[in-house]
Amino acid sequence: MDTPSLIFRFGPFEARTCAQELSKNGTPIRLRGQPFAILELLLSRAGAVVTREEIRQKIWPADTFVDFEHGLNTSIKKLRQALCDSATEPRYIETLPRLGYRFIASVEATVEVKLKPAVAEAVPAPVSVSQSEPVRRPARSFNWSPVFILAIALFAVLALAFDVAGARDHFFALFRSTKNASVAVASAPKPPRSIVVLPLQNLSNKSAEDYFADGMTDELTTDLAQFGSLRVISRTSAMHYKASTKTAPEIGRELGVDTLIEGTVQRAGNRVRIRIQVIDSASDRHLWARSYDHELKDVLVLQSSAAHDIAEEVEGKFASPRTDLRSTSVNPVNPDAYESYLKGRYFWNKRTEEGLKKSIDYFEEAIAEDPKFAAAYAAMADTYSIMGSDVLPARLASSKARAAATKALELDPTIAEGHAELALVEFYYDWDWSKAEQEFRQAIELNPNYATAHQWYSYYLTAMGRFPEAVEEARKAQQIDPLSLAINATLAGRYRDSGQYDQAINFGQRTVEMDPNFVTAHSVLGATYEAEGNWEQAIREYQKAVELSQNSPASLAALGCAYGYSGNREGARKVLASLREASKSHYVSSFDMATVFAGVGEKDNAFHWLEKAYAERESQMAFLGIARRLNGLRSDPRYSNLLHRMQLGIPSASS
Repeated sequence: MDTPSLIFRFGPFEARTCAQELSKNGTPIRLRGQPFAILELLLSRAGAVVTREEIRQKIWPADTFVDFEHGLNTSIKKLRQALCDSATEPRYIETLPRLGYRFIASVEATVEVKLKPAVAEAVPAPVSVSQSEPVRRPARSFNWSPVFILAIALFAVLALAFDVAGARDHFFALFRSTKNASVAVASAPKPPRSIVVLPLQNLSNKSAEDYFADGMTDELTTDLAQFGSLRVISRTSAMHYKASTKTAPEIGRELGVDTLIEGTVQRAGNRVRIRIQVIDSASDRHLWARSYDHELKDVLVLQSSAAHDIAEEVEGKFASPRTDLRSTSVNPVNPDAYESYLKGRYFWNKRTEEGLKKSIDYFEEAIAEDPKFAAAYAAMADTYSIMGSDVLPARLASSKARAAATKALELDPTIAEGHAELALVEFYYDWDWSKAEQEFRQAIELNPNYATAHQWYSYYLTAMGRFPEAVEEARKAQQIDPLSLAINATLAGRYRDSGQYDQAINFGQRTVEMDPNFVTAHSVLGATYEAEGNWEQAIREYQKAVELSQNSPASLAALGCAYGYSGNREGARKVLASLREASKSHYVSSFDMATVFAGVGEKDNAFHWLEKAYAERESQMAFLGIARRLNGLRSDPRYSNLLHRMQLGIPSASS
């Protein structure tokens, strides 16, 4: 009899343990020795943490301990290369710093036993066991199902009759790994299907109407995101593939998705036609296609119908939105209002001060043309919230954002964007911490694929000192929108806040590689080096941010504060002079002024500006409990008094 073998299947891969064979879609992949042994161990413990010490004891001989660290790192690197996996965005192997590794994908394990012809008829068919990731699920008691009892009996007989130690070892390894994972035969839950809507192609003769195709891409993505059974990549990441020549498998690997949506948009007068195709990313095989033709006033019906049809095709006929609170009907929209709305979104996505101001003009046009257009109000609230950070005074931005978000929810209580915007207002400006969290959670419940809601919720959790939760929400945002510069920088910042500086620098540098001119990435790197006490490197990054932002007040304040804490009082004084000069023509945050005075040790001036920031309800005050740049003020009773007035019960900054 041949030695029994376990066959592990995950994604497009299959690993046969006995022969040490790894294949992808049937094509062999060379992986031998220690890398394969590590893969086998991780697969047998899928969903559980396998410590570095366990790997050493099971795979490395005792006399090679000196070379273990280098050998393990090299083997993990080879294993990830074979699986086309990433350490920073793992689909298969997750690294737990200083602890070990965890296999995070869904795994199916099948026992294959080959017998001599004389006894083959007497042995039952192989037992197929499926398991899925048990991470963050409470352990449940194991149910001894008849199939499992049969499997145990089968292996006991085989072990006694043929003394197959390998079969015994493999089986009990699998049994131990699945015992606390609530394994069910052929009924384990599947991970959500992942999908991206690639930029729809504009077939109209006017290139000036690209905004319409981009807007349709955005809206279709939003509608699909309502389906909790799907993981939908955000529009920001999808737009990187506009006019791209990359193949479906390449895009699928880069975004970590198994399904692509591509199509075309064509306008003719007041009619619009879109053609949609569903493509399997691994095989580049077209699975489904359909055309939709509607009057422009019914464009929301068109989008909703297409989203339902796509979800049904991808997930089956029972696909439904995440929550029963979703509206069951879609109202017609004024064609002119919808066109103005799409133009507003086009400029909003530029995220420049000029673009944001233009977007407000178009959103106002959309509302004037259709006063019941909820999405336009939500977009208006979004824009004012962003501008309140460094373009408009906080009180003006917050009042306009609140009014627009409230109106959006009055017209459509199920619009996730409206709840997220209201949450941001409650968090940044009203400091109603419980109401803010309630609205953030509502937004995510309504649209679990709304990356911005996860991103903003991570800000809130950071301000509350709940750093592990903040990292988790930022990671969710990054998984939905992996190519977003802002969200990658946010994740870097959350790692910094939680004290994971290596991860913070890794994501910060990665964001800079994506766009060396992205100011926020340099600011986040500077803040991370500052937290480590590396003032020279921090100042270098802040200087780059000041240069790229053309002396934005926020970047200048970060640089001035760093100068102060590092002992360069003259440099800090020059920054203060620049900020005072800038305030004559541009909004300068009182909170930013306070941080520079804190850096140079002028407590009275610092508290003077903090009191102004408090009176003006500036958004940065929400982070008073964890702001490192104000560490020099924490021992002063005036600081505790401010925290008490804001009902921020956080005693100290994060470490």
